[in-house]
Amino acid sequence: MSIPYRARPQDGIAWVTGASSGIGRAVALELARRGWIVAVTARREPELAALVNEIRAPGRIVPLAADVTDAEAVAAAVAKVEAEYGPVVLSFLNAGIYVPVSGTTIDVGVYRRTFDVNVMGTVNALAAVLPRMAARGRGQIAVNASVAGYGGLPRAAAYGASKAALINMAQALSFDANPAGVTIQIVNPGFVETPATAVNDFKMPFLLTTDEAARRVVEGFARAGFEITFPKRFSYLLKALNLLPYGAYLALVGRSTGAGDASAGSGSEPPRSG
Repeated sequence: MSIPYRARPQDGIAWVTGASSGIGRAVALELARRGWIVAVTARREPELAALVNEIRAPGRIVPLAADVTDAEAVAAAVAKVEAEYGPVVLSFLNAGIYVPVSGTTIDVGVYRRTFDVNVMGTVNALAAVLPRMAARGRGQIAVNASVAGYGGLPRAAAYGASKAALINMAQALSFDANPAGVTIQIVNPGFVETPATAVNDFKMPFLLTTDEAARRVVEGFARAGFEITFPKRFSYLLKALNLLPYGAYLALVGRSTGAGDASAGSGSEPPRSG
């Protein structure tokens, strides 16, 4: 079994999507501080320009304004940056949105937009960079999902479902990508201080700053296996909860979050298998 490829600044450049704020912005800065040339993609050009001015040598920030839901624009951005700066050998596909939703009303537009950005935006980025890496036989891609993708959580029906899709997608892609020399990783953070989590009106356990989250992500690029997750006390607790039968899981999560007992009427059931 071959050792998974780990990207280095001397091999090429890094690419971060969703880099105008939150974890993406912090990871781009952390990579640049560690000597990477970092191409940064987001829709908001002023925020990307501010990011460029924030970092100095040894790394550089290269702005690539694009909407990840526009497959042609994303592909053109990757082609442009590779022509000018060399091959993308490390990609952090981070672009995403979080909109809390109600469990009693369904806003179809929110679900569609969430999946368009979080899932199809990631697919568009993968389509732009993964074949290039595979053709060269070298690359590393980390997809930013969430511990919310482990199992259903209150108000996260759209967001959590999209992140579960990313986890499954990354697992499936790794079977073909890894033998082709492209290392696939999934990043599953807990709560991090970002504009997305600022809308939450509940206490967020083990809340991390974006700088601390970025440090853990970047260190995970070099050392972690398939999954980069933090804080582990929280992620491992959620993993354990998801081994319970559905009724027990729904009851425990409902009580602990104040969302009520969602297990009512579920009846008896066997343990969960996955």
